[in-house]
Amino acid sequence: MAYKPNMEDIKKLRTMTGAGLADVKKALTEAEGDFDKAKDLLRERGLAIAAKRSDRETSNGCVLVKVENGFAAIIALKCETDFVANGADFIALTQNILDAAVKAKCKTVEEVSELTLADGRKVADAVTQRSGITGEKMELDGYNYLEGDNIYSYNHQGKNMLCTLVQLNKDYEEQGHNITLQVASMNPVALDEESVPQSVKDNELQVAIQKTKDEQVEKAVEAALKKAGVNPNLVDSDDHISSNIAKGWLTEEEAAKAREIKEKVAAEKAANLPEQMIQNIAKGRMAKFFKENCLVNQEYIKAENKENVAAYLKAADKDLKVVAFKRFTLRAD
Repeated sequence: MAYKPNMEDIKKLRTMTGAGLADVKKALTEAEGDFDKAKDLLRERGLAIAAKRSDRETSNGCVLVKVENGFAAIIALKCETDFVANGADFIALTQNILDAAVKAKCKTVEEVSELTLADGRKVADAVTQRSGITGEKMELDGYNYLEGDNIYSYNHQGKNMLCTLVQLNKDYEEQGHNITLQVASMNPVALDEESVPQSVKDNELQVAIQKTKDEQVEKAVEAALKKAGVNPNLVDSDDHISSNIAKGWLTEEEAAKAREIKEKVAAEKAANLPEQMIQNIAKGRMAKFFKENCLVNQEYIKAENKENVAAYLKAADKDLKVVAFKRFTLRAD
């Protein structure tokens, strides 16, 4: 007589694997009641689903944060749809993985994947099995951690989409919480100017220099066009020129004249730009970049007098500082 799984066995395997009712029943039937074989079948099915979905984009998911015993971490379990991301089982799995990661004080997502959960499953297998159940690609991502005292966390609006961590050098819960909100809202790229990678500084400086040069050339061209009686807005691109000729707003002669002026003046101005002026304007742009992107330099989001984050903390304690911060979101900022 063919084996038919009873409810007790089904519940037992579901508890062991977290797989769906239909999948568990099918695996037990195929394995003729052999639990180890049934678990292997469920794992293989999950791997097959994961392989099929390997090229899919995991733009949704669940992001959670936790602080415990001097260790804090953020982790994201990503999937394809918000329907799966909002499921209780999916959120519970993410929480179980995070709990294990914090307990083990993992430093990398690779370490997290190798952990064993409370139910005996390896994290990587648990994710694969959940993928097999939902039919969606899943992957761990966004693992960040901080270690030490005075760490504060924030899950933005409790929606499991954006989480932050902030560490202060002293225990100030109100200020710590408020800076986690700052990090969530303003998305700083670094703690302070010194913390910005040199490659980022170099790139931003080159962008600032080029933008300044382009603006100076553009101003010179506009002035020359106006002096010649040509409206700069009508000739700001070749497509615009063609369109305005078709509309009767420009003649061919006016268009040719505008093109000649633009080419000549742009070349002359670009060849004679004052280097010191360009550098000074570029430095001003860099100062603005640091103010907008370095946490301690940013304007504090709740400030009434436009004080920056460093000043806000100093008002509570002259020695109070941010030591570090982490942030992860599933949405493009």
